Amino acid sequence: MQNPNYIHKVKKQRKMKTDAVIYASEKLFCAMKQDETLNQLKNVATLPGIEKNVIAMPDAHQGYGFPIGGIAAFDLEEGVVCPGAVGYDISCGVEFIKTNINFDELKNNKKQLLNEMSKIPAGVGISGVCLTKDELNDVLFNGANYCVKNDFLKKQELNCFDDNGYLKIKQDCISDAAKKRGKNQLGSLGAGNHFAEVQYIDKIFDLNWVKKYDLKEGNIGIMLHCGSRGLGHQVADDYLKSIKKKINIDNLIDKNLLYYPIKTEIADNYFCAMRQATNYAYANRALIYYNIKQAFERVFDNSSDALGIKLVRDISHNIARIEKHKINNEMKKLCVYRKGATYLADDKIAVVPGSMGTASYLVSKSINAEELSFSSTAHGAGRIMSRKKAKKSLNEKDIRKKLADKNIIVHNASISGFIEEAPEAYKDIEEVIKTTTKLKITNNIARLRPILGIKG
Repeated sequence: MQNPNYIHKVKKQRKMKTDAVIYASEKLFCAMKQDETLNQLKNVATLPGIEKNVIAMPDAHQGYGFPIGGIAAFDLEEGVVCPGAVGYDISCGVEFIKTNINFDELKNNKKQLLNEMSKIPAGVGISGVCLTKDELNDVLFNGANYCVKNDFLKKQELNCFDDNGYLKIKQDCISDAAKKRGKNQLGSLGAGNHFAEVQYIDKIFDLNWVKKYDLKEGNIGIMLHCGSRGLGHQVADDYLKSIKKKINIDNLIDKNLLYYPIKTEIADNYFCAMRQATNYAYANRALIYYNIKQAFERVFDNSSDALGIKLVRDISHNIARIEKHKINNEMKKLCVYRKGATYLADDKIAVVPGSMGTASYLVSKSINAEELSFSSTAHGAGRIMSRKKAKKSLNEKDIRKKLADKNIIVHNASISGFIEEAPEAYKDIEEVIKTTTKLKITNNIARLRPILGIKG
């Protein structure tokens, strides 16, 4: 039975072609009403070829034209290409990595591990591995397979990725400017809300799933959050500019919500470039995962295999995909946009991180996910405070003290970035998770608590 207290609707009105549906507790829904989330949902509902409902998950908040935490599906004949519905950080996503290391074994090594993990490149414009032209093309066309070929990733770990770690590309649709930005950034976190966080499994909810992945209460896990770096940003910028040249923006309901017919060359080229950026993101996270394993090996003076370090899941939450879903009781192919929303596979876990001072969750798909949300869930806690407001109202000393009171230590690439990512700037992850479990979109598998982290 669906809980109506967690379902809110903006009925079809004026130019809207469908309803906007928001899944949120009253507390979270009230927060959404404080920014442009609801107006942005209504604007998305006016786009040509939209199917069923435009959806907001409980972590939703105002984005660039299209709300973060939003989901929309479009007909493949009448629909549109909308780069803003994927966002600038194409294939931004999260990894979860398990270990057999117990929390007690880490206590005396926390600072050493933080120092070793802080060697992972992080920050605005920071460089990672410098790729040759051929190596970059290998990444863009083969994704995480590049890391398998270079012994950064085991072949069997490709099963942990969406798409087995790469999307097939027919042609090269990425600009030289995008390639220039991506050439030196593979293996780097970037800035903003990107992180690598060491956690411990605080509570187990579903024994079947944890047995499948050999997870135990008290054991250490690592969560990694990053995307396609400057390359993905440039791809988005390039195609937004291309669309802008083709249309009269004065006719748009929102000048930030640029779109173009899906059956056009621009649309084909954007989707190709988006897939190339996705391949870059898969390889980027795979390489960081390798560097995380190296950090643990140095600290514990043992091999990653002996320490039980394994990739469990890599999942994107900024992407468009062609999928089959039920529309009017018939299965139909659709282009599904998820911007800050996580796809729920039938046979794999999903990862929902909190803030750097709160819990994160591993979840699985539940019985109402397909009907309610195109098999999607929240991608995290979601911002409740703008970056500008956070910097104005919070300070580094107080944030560090609150984290220290919880025995959490964080290395940050910049002080302003650290303040912007304070736990107070984010919604309550417990409210987010409660919403999706009450609606039977997700089932809880495990809860994790932070120990130490690297912030971009």
